[in-house]
Amino acid sequence: MGVYATATIIFLLPLVAKMTEIPPGCKIRITSKGLEMLKYETQKFVEQELGNITMPEMHGKEGRFQYSITDVKITELNLTADLSFQPTAGLLFEVHNSSITVNFQRRILYWFFYDEGPINASAEGVNIHTALDLAKDEFGRLKISNVTCGASIAKMRAKFGGTLGRVYDFVATFLTTGMRFILNQQICPSLNHAALVLINQLLETIPVRAEVDKYVGIDYSLLSDPVVTGTSLDMDFRGMFYDLQNEKDTLVNYAVNPVVREYDRMIYLALSEYFFDSGLYSYFKGGVFRMHISNDRMPKDLEMLLRTTYFGAIMMLNPALMEAPISLELEVTSAPTSTIKTSGASVAVHSGVRVLALPPGKAPVQLSSMTMESKFNAKVSMRGKRLSIHLDLRRFKIFSNQSALESLALIPLQAPLKTMLQITVVPLINNYTKRGVRIPLPDGIDFIEEVVEYHNGYIIVGANLHFRSGLKELIERKQAGESDNADEH
Repeated sequence: MGVYATATIIFLLPLVAKMTEIPPGCKIRITSKGLEMLKYETQKFVEQELGNITMPEMHGKEGRFQYSITDVKITELNLTADLSFQPTAGLLFEVHNSSITVNFQRRILYWFFYDEGPINASAEGVNIHTALDLAKDEFGRLKISNVTCGASIAKMRAKFGGTLGRVYDFVATFLTTGMRFILNQQICPSLNHAALVLINQLLETIPVRAEVDKYVGIDYSLLSDPVVTGTSLDMDFRGMFYDLQNEKDTLVNYAVNPVVREYDRMIYLALSEYFFDSGLYSYFKGGVFRMHISNDRMPKDLEMLLRTTYFGAIMMLNPALMEAPISLELEVTSAPTSTIKTSGASVAVHSGVRVLALPPGKAPVQLSSMTMESKFNAKVSMRGKRLSIHLDLRRFKIFSNQSALESLALIPLQAPLKTMLQITVVPLINNYTKRGVRIPLPDGIDFIEEVVEYHNGYIIVGANLHFRSGLKELIERKQAGESDNADEH
């Protein structure tokens, strides 16, 4: 191989690698404003976790003093905390110049004097530095992969009460030194457990690969580790629906990569055309887009119009069919496709329509076969953490599969068929889709005050975050095996 060919290959390698990357169907950005709310919830959670710290009994002897410390309890925490993005890694939680108040029971023997009672001690100048590394695990789930923690207490004070309080205040130095050491040793293990176990349990409530209904599932696996900058945390998800009966038959993603440039709201959700097209494709493969309209479901005016239109065909086939019920069979012939532009979103559907006579006790008789092309405007909305779509029929055409002459004869059917679709079919679809599909957020966290923006090839939903419960309660519910019922309705 010549030098020129080698240089060409080396030049093309990055381009080939980029072409093989899977574009995300779904993106989420958490901004600094979102981190402010997470900071508040995280601080409450940390205070609850540190409040549960237990310390062993302390026994010792200093000269003629013998002491025993028991029933150590943290009674108050005054934390000044900050939560920030740690570029390329994850999050940084810091506590600066804070205090922790501790209560415990003392038993002290000094010469022949014995004293016991409660002691209040305060750890002052408490500083905690905790770095949380975020990553994608082997299943494509977001997790805290590593915790780096450091804690220090500048000083600890203890005030004795009781008969001998003033006599042996100086022994506080021995006691508080031991207490400071033990307390310092307990903080980081408690926070490590809180992050690597408890918070990761909450992250497990984010759907990675789950059923949407009895027809399709959705894949929200992360495509790569989160990208963290000083102002945001960005996550790329596969964002792909699949047919539950044939999970390997999925749509290839050729859609544009959504671009999120905003930082004004707490969170941004970006969904490409592929997100919607893969859903439409999966439902199509699952055989959902079929409908049979006859008997009680057939509007009387439409049935009369169909009889009039196909009077000649009925008479030529068999005059006895004049009294037979008329039915319509609609079947989508190819997977519907979505188009997203700055002006809004739409869905194009191509269907086959058959007009049938249903003689009692006999096989249906086909009167006509048509092609129907329709276009729906699609309005995307959010409720909680469920994304739903409302369809509105805008354009509608029918063509005969048999002759151009029959296509002309079908013109009078255009308006009533469109009305029939608007009255019967579209409400059924909207009633089904209003439940929506869950987006990848943990239990108990919802979108509020959302705004939907349409771009060429994708939509962006900007919103603020709302915690229905504190982190501690959410984790306890997860441990108890309870589902987030508000997300199921």
